[in-house]
Amino acid sequence: MISRSDLTDLLETELGCAKVRDYCPNGLQVEGKAQISKVVTGVTASQALIDHAIAVGADAIIVHHGYFWKGEAPEVVGMKKVRLQRLLKHDINLFAYHLPLDIHPVLGNNAQLGQLFGVSQVRPVLTVEPIGVLQSGEFAQSMALADVAALIAKQLGREPLVQDAGIGAVKKLAWCSGGGQGYIEAAAALGVDLFISGEVSEQTIHCSNELGIHFIAAGHHATERYGVKALGEWLAANTDLDVEFIDIYNPA
Repeated sequence: MISRSDLTDLLETELGCAKVRDYCPNGLQVEGKAQISKVVTGVTASQALIDHAIAVGADAIIVHHGYFWKGEAPEVVGMKKVRLQRLLKHDINLFAYHLPLDIHPVLGNNAQLGQLFGVSQVRPVLTVEPIGVLQSGEFAQSMALADVAALIAKQLGREPLVQDAGIGAVKKLAWCSGGGQGYIEAAAALGVDLFISGEVSEQTIHCSNELGIHFIAAGHHATERYGVKALGEWLAANTDLDVEFIDIYNPA
């Protein structure tokens, strides 16, 4: 068991939230029980995740996608009201870490993807802020784009969208989890063969063709499962907390 304040401090210290400018508050978003022993982790604080946390008797939920986003309507009505009502009724703490969990050099979504795909010489791109949101590296040997796509499909359990720019095999690559397709020009400037993100926009395909860089959209949810999962595993290893990762299906 750990106090809410101690857990807040532990996560803040590890993730360095105060150093990151973000689109939402990072850390404790909804206050619950003062003492915590059971934690559920997941990608998004959806109603399905909250209901599961209630069912297993969780005292806290830790997610990548929480609440109170910049530009979000402030009224507590409808879906927001129901979610908050359930959390407050069952006295469950909600912690959320957005960019800090994308950029962490070990536990972050991008670092975890590099490991999952077997990429070596992984390094953050220093010209893109916050540092760590765009990373680069290379495969041990050149791979056909189709083989890279098959690897990603196997590791993520989801068929990716693949745009072949007609430049041949892949050796060097860059990636940004989630909705990072806008970094394709920064990736191309690195001279890599492939850029991977979670999402795709209409213009991304044109950029791929015109910049001469392969592009793969592997899914927003699929590319952002692994940071919060790794954070939960780290938490379980460094405390006596019971931590359970729950993957709520989402094809996006």
